[in-house]
Amino acid sequence: MFRGNLQHSGIYQGLGVPKFTKVKWKFHTDGQLFSSPAVMGDTAFVGSTDGNLYAIDLKAGTLKWKFKTNARITSSPAVSDGTVFFESYDGNFYAVDSATGKLKWKFQTAGERRFTAKHLHGSLPTGETMPDPFDFYLSSPAVWNGNVYFGSGDGNVYALQAASGTLQWKFKTGDVVHASPAISDGTLFIGSWDSYFYAIDATNGKEKWRFKTGDDPDTHNQVGIQSSALISGGMVYFGCRDSNLYALDAFTGTQKWAFNNKGSWVIGSPTAQDGKVYFTTSDSGLFHAVDAKSGAEVFSLKFLWPMFSSPAIAGNTLYLGTQDGKLVAIDLAAQKVAWTFQTDGSRQYGPVYTKPDGSPNYEIVYTENFYDNMVAGVSKMLSIGTVFSSPVVVGDVIYFGSTDGNLYALM
Repeated sequence: MFRGNLQHSGIYQGLGVPKFTKVKWKFHTDGQLFSSPAVMGDTAFVGSTDGNLYAIDLKAGTLKWKFKTNARITSSPAVSDGTVFFESYDGNFYAVDSATGKLKWKFQTAGERRFTAKHLHGSLPTGETMPDPFDFYLSSPAVWNGNVYFGSGDGNVYALQAASGTLQWKFKTGDVVHASPAISDGTLFIGSWDSYFYAIDATNGKEKWRFKTGDDPDTHNQVGIQSSALISGGMVYFGCRDSNLYALDAFTGTQKWAFNNKGSWVIGSPTAQDGKVYFTTSDSGLFHAVDAKSGAEVFSLKFLWPMFSSPAIAGNTLYLGTQDGKLVAIDLAAQKVAWTFQTDGSRQYGPVYTKPDGSPNYEIVYTENFYDNMVAGVSKMLSIGTVFSSPVVVGDVIYFGSTDGNLYALM
């Protein structure tokens, strides 16, 4: 499931790829990959904006089967007991046989949608309600104790019986829920675009506590929780579009600390190892390592492009995706970049939208402060093979998707 387990640790066993040697294979879809792959046995499962969920042979990188939905799939699948679970923008949540790709059941929500607001990100016209073009992901499911859990654009968190799709409970929040649920000790943790972070009893759907994050009633830029939570050491860590990374007591919801990023969103999910929490930012393009107990910065690395992808760790190497179409490996002991891989889309189109100093050339992409221009600009930037997918490490191979339509396997 997303980030490897129910706690969203993002930590994988095995050697990983401390030194890049080659592309083992790449598999091309007819859409863009925002979804992170799920690996089970000898198969990788990943969704595409072409509406298909793909099952790909891990050894050869060839298609085993694909399952067609009626809209893009930007949620990351979960695999449990021979079933693949995922959500599509067609408003359905699907359970598919992992061996054959045959539908087991589907559940219809009240309908998917993106976060919407007037004067969004300061765009004109001010009186028009606008879907957020940066609301890229759908909620990725978690499977626990016979149930499968996920959030929805209809504002609900759902618990379904994993075997049948029967509704067990639903919890209503005040807005879109596209973060993914994390579960620990029978408690489900998830954030909503209503600015609240929730702790919910996973057995009955009753609220245990909620935590209020920031508001932005004018441009709605600094509000909402897209980041999925990490649970580690009795703490819950999550990012927010109010520019903070929060650390809360998992049992009480009490804030222990917050790391402010001066206007830059925290979209990716954090990871933690050896007393440090690692996370990335959007516009400021920073990778941070902070003390897990105090939030004090240990070190940071500056990248020139935003990052939405959530980092993964194997051994002493951390892997993260960037919006200029690169997968970056960081040596955590040396606190520096070990190697960088560039996607096909990045090599082909990256120079078009990159300044000589390597930073994004936003001036040629966003040419006026009008909503339609913002949407068109986002589409242009996706052409460069952006890595929104979060890497998955299995043994000595890294798997991740790109908006150039490829699922990559690197060694």
